Amino acid sequence: MNAIIYLEGGASGPDSKTLTIRCQQAFHQLLDSMGFKGRKPRLKACGGRASVFEDFCTAHRTNRSEYIAMWIDSEEPMTDIEAAWKHLAEVTTVAAWQRPKGAEDEQVLFMTTCMESWIVADVATLRAHYGKELNENSLPAPNDLEKRSRKDVQSRLETATKNCKNAYAKGKRSFEILEKLQPSTLRQQLPSFARIERILQEKL
Repeated sequence: MNAIIYLEGGASGPDSKTLTIRCQQAFHQLLDSMGFKGRKPRLKACGGRASVFEDFCTAHRTNRSEYIAMWIDSEEPMTDIEAAWKHLAEVTTVAAWQRPKGAEDEQVLFMTTCMESWIVADVATLRAHYGKELNENSLPAPNDLEKRSRKDVQSRLETATKNCKNAYAKGKRSFEILEKLQPSTLRQQLPSFARIERILQEKL
């Protein structure tokens, strides 16, 4: 199957090309670690959520024979991780974010509530990446991570790494960690990650 996934990530401005490439590389590496090497989809980093949705809708309208998906932050905790379009309707105030005709819930892959939830879930990788300067006591508890607000998770990660020479920041540094994450750990801690694995096993 020829499949494509549109990613929330990358950036606009002078560093846009570099960050777009790093974003796609990080997700490719993560997919390799998940066991999809040799059957990965094409990945396109689109920058912000609006661009992701626009590209997804265009592809969905013009080619229904492929698996077409978008991989984005849920931004808020989810009451039902399988009801992707219902969640988007509830948390997105922009009227344009309506479920396209024929779109399925399996075409929306969520990082719940954000990429940082995945990063803090894998403490062993954080420890190896940041070293002894990492303040693990500032990290959120690993249980029920997907019920925490993204602002809380992001703030705690920034606090935990503030004394590290490579302190956490969105962009290049976030992708450096993303590509090192261990799927086995994420699968155990994050139901939405396990959902993504299940969907991709079925679709790819």
